[in-house]
Amino acid sequence: MLSKRIIPCLDIKNGRTVKGVRFQELRDAGDPIELAEFYTKNGADELVFLDISASEEKRATLASLVEQIAAAINIPFTVGGGISSIQDVQSLLKNGADKVSINSAAIQNPELIKHLADKFGSQCIVVAIDAKQINGEWWVYSLGGKIKTSLNLYKWAQQVQQLGAGEILFTSMNHDGTKNGFANEALQQLSKKVSIPVIASGGAGTREHFLEVFQNGKADAALAASVFHFKEIDLPNLKSYLQENKITIR
Repeated sequence: MLSKRIIPCLDIKNGRTVKGVRFQELRDAGDPIELAEFYTKNGADELVFLDISASEEKRATLASLVEQIAAAINIPFTVGGGISSIQDVQSLLKNGADKVSINSAAIQNPELIKHLADKFGSQCIVVAIDAKQINGEWWVYSLGGKIKTSLNLYKWAQQVQQLGAGEILFTSMNHDGTKNGFANEALQQLSKKVSIPVIASGGAGTREHFLEVFQNGKADAALAASVFHFKEIDLPNLKSYLQENKITIR
């Protein structure tokens, strides 16, 4: 069985780490470089950096900040936000990213996934999917959760896999920042419909939630932000707890 991964997420706005609830009411969560160093020392398996306003502001991801964070850590590092071309990906990989995460640009131009996977390899391409459940149906949103699309979560996930994505980062907008647990039913369905790894995001509040997302949600990795940023969950303690509960963890 593949080891499960724990991934802290740095949502970046104006050069600072921020965190909100259901993509709203952002508050400051600290210096991204200091947080990245802290997570590396405390046993994070990977780190995700999302420049959350880059797509909306129609600008490139903050390459210089990516470079500074990459220099401070020695774990796999995924970068997302405003990526829409081969040149964007080349720049971020050159600045120290190991993988890139694309979202809005993939919705606007699905063939971009194929072009990037062909050029850089599927292992390098993560497609982030922000989705909200409305009347029992899961709908995909773009531009940082601001625009509802006509895409169904499961069909879109299958399409991005076909186009060459190496991983899916699924954020439940219903659960984001609520600390009430992950969207385990949707995650379980996703894991049945795709064969690439699924990273769960949105809803982590307790150690038990991480256990449930691996046992019930069948996620390959669990991503969280505020519970780690504000020291509500200790990473080494979380990993010990998961191992005690028979979860294979790195």
